[in-house]
Amino acid sequence: MKTRITELLGIRYPIIQGGMQWVGRAELAAAVSNAGGLGILTALTQPTPDDLRQEIERTRTMTDKPFGVNLTILPAVKPPPYAEYVQAIIDSGVKIVETAGNSPKDFIEALKRHDVKIVHKCTSVRHALSAERNGVDAVSVDGFECAGHPGEDDVPGLVLLPVAARKLRIPIIASGGIADGRGMAAALALGAEGINMGTRFCVTQEAPIHDNIKQALVAATERDTKLMFRTLHNTARVFRNAISEEVVATERRPGGCEFEDIRPLVAGARGRAALESGEVHNGVVSAGQCIGLIDDIPTCAELLERMVRECREHLDRARSWMN
Repeated sequence: MKTRITELLGIRYPIIQGGMQWVGRAELAAAVSNAGGLGILTALTQPTPDDLRQEIERTRTMTDKPFGVNLTILPAVKPPPYAEYVQAIIDSGVKIVETAGNSPKDFIEALKRHDVKIVHKCTSVRHALSAERNGVDAVSVDGFECAGHPGEDDVPGLVLLPVAARKLRIPIIASGGIADGRGMAAALALGAEGINMGTRFCVTQEAPIHDNIKQALVAATERDTKLMFRTLHNTARVFRNAISEEVVATERRPGGCEFEDIRPLVAGARGRAALESGEVHNGVVSAGQCIGLIDDIPTCAELLERMVRECREHLDRARSWMN
């Protein structure tokens, strides 16, 4: 497969692993890269910039293929030292960065000066156009189906992707709702030149997540996600479990809800503990609607080969109908 994304990133297949908090570690990133895609380390999963340096070096002991680092930039009373994380990425010689959240414009010049390719993840075309103007190399466009933060516009990929393809000059990557070769074929037909998957890579053998969590996602349907934080205008799509049900119920109670009312339920440390312990109902577990398409736990290599084969079959099948 050859698209502008494979050429830009130096990868065999235009398949990118999402930069997921607590999940984007060396084992998964290396496995995805070795399988022909682009593995991504999650910078803020590492407690400090020095820890990120060590994780980058650990990844290099597992793969000689390209991999990237995700840096999610969010507003905070006491923000992480983003500039120091950027410097750690540069110092370590990583050549691909996925940015998400707020605009990465403060860091673009430094990254470009060191020949780092920048893929910015966004949930709307207006933000994608802004990222293009700021000089990023590609955008990953997240539809409403996605896990994590889908934005507040509620536009699904079937509409969002072709609108983005019409308006952007830089290549776009489809994100949200994709878990198989059929979805990959659809994304390419809609104008994307690559795909990004988070939830699907969580349910692989190499993902650093307890098997109980993986089995729960395999057993789930497309209806088993919840939208939290809607009343706070910071929507997040997560797995339907006891925690997310309680959060949504609290948001809907008469009199409204402040973040402090739900903070103990959604604490990051609690979610991380659930992923590691396998206590499915004891923390927030991020998941997209594509869990309805997931019914096994393959290796990353098995998954990518199967998806590429299925993608080609479905594109050929659609083409045959036009003859």
